[in-house]
Amino acid sequence: MSFDRNLSAADRLIRVLAFTMVLSSMSATMFNIVLPEISKQFQLTFAQVSWVTSIYLLIYAIGSVIYGKLSDRFKPKNLLTFGLLVFFVGSMIGLISSAYWMVLLARILQAMGAAVIPAMAMIIPVRYFPAERRGRALGITATGLAIGSAVGPVVSSLLVSVFHWRWLFMIPLLILLTLPMYRKLLRDEPVAKGRIDWPGGGLLAGAVALFLLAVTQSGGWFSGLASLVFLILFILHIRMAADPFLPPRLFSNKSYVWGLVLAVVSMGTSYSLPFLTPYLLADLNRLEPGWIGFTMVPGALATAMLGSTGGKLADSRGTAVLFRVAVLLNLLCFVLLSSFAGITPIGIAAFLILGNVGQMFLQISMTKTISLSLPKEQTGVGMGLLSMLNFLAGAAASGIYSRIVDLGTSQAWNPINAFPASATYSNIYLVLAAVQICAMLLFSRHFGGGTSRARLVQETSGPSGRS
Repeated sequence: MSFDRNLSAADRLIRVLAFTMVLSSMSATMFNIVLPEISKQFQLTFAQVSWVTSIYLLIYAIGSVIYGKLSDRFKPKNLLTFGLLVFFVGSMIGLISSAYWMVLLARILQAMGAAVIPAMAMIIPVRYFPAERRGRALGITATGLAIGSAVGPVVSSLLVSVFHWRWLFMIPLLILLTLPMYRKLLRDEPVAKGRIDWPGGGLLAGAVALFLLAVTQSGGWFSGLASLVFLILFILHIRMAADPFLPPRLFSNKSYVWGLVLAVVSMGTSYSLPFLTPYLLADLNRLEPGWIGFTMVPGALATAMLGSTGGKLADSRGTAVLFRVAVLLNLLCFVLLSSFAGITPIGIAAFLILGNVGQMFLQISMTKTISLSLPKEQTGVGMGLLSMLNFLAGAAASGIYSRIVDLGTSQAWNPINAFPASATYSNIYLVLAAVQICAMLLFSRHFGGGTSRARLVQETSGPSGRS
């Protein structure tokens, strides 16, 4: 009976987390469409106003790994309480902001608080679900993310058509409704003793911040080289520290390291769909921003509808099976986009359904695979690092894709490309199709069997008591 009650509590918890993911993902994207209005009101250049989104992304990425590390030292319910309260303060400042510095302060505080959510989205399924049910839990959280991505631009457009853009700060405040539920459903877990390696965390934060500046703010070689220096100092520090921020033995785990590599590749390719598609539809189909948003909604809704299905498939058939299904869907999407990039928006919307579902299946498969490679004492920082690298991969990919589009080309590599004007996009998608094949080969070599029965037994009956 106790086991059944625990599972019921865990199921309620994962649904609360999915609702939080909806609001969190909306908060991250809602301000993109009002940047021109903010720029006009405060008389800012595009580079200046872009900090409204860039600063959020920067702190969100750094915060996810810091919260992951802190979850090994502090109770998750206390971390969530702190994060959501900071998020509330930031939202209230934004709601009453009358100057640009107040808007930036609001976004900084929002990101500092909201960064706890992606960290917990990685950690809660690992700690509260046995391995044979973890895929379903990850599928539910992925569904929340997809729903937020789908409705965020639509809600934002409707809201600013009636009210001032500052009211966008009000929508995410619904997250506070989840705080009492988190306090009730999250158990009081024992936490490890010891101090936090804040110097190591600072060096890692510096490396990440400078890297993001280099790829999002045209920081150039200086920011990139400075990021590399911080990274080298961080590596030297954790090799000498008594209790380092990231334990070096974490990287002696080959399964974990190769899982991170595949996850970074997956995120980099998946980011091509939400990032490149608006460019493509505006450039080739001459669509207005509102219609571009509606073109992308079917793919996001399909992802939301099939998230739980992907998770169940990972649990019942193994992560390797789900990974292969994901790669086949992605491969088909990228080949179709490469061949017919100039097709009607309805055709693009149909292709995106394949790609969005494939990328979500890939995320579930890799997250579960990586979680199974970590011992209990490393799950917090290990999954937090995965969350941070996902953000960095997306940021780096956006920089690469934008530079390629700016350069342009008239020579299509795909011999069956039906629209000569789409050569640049066709070439990008053709390369991404080849990346899918490489990812399949890499996964087969290092995780060919997917979730092993022995590992499942270890996860469900081990000393951690997570089931």
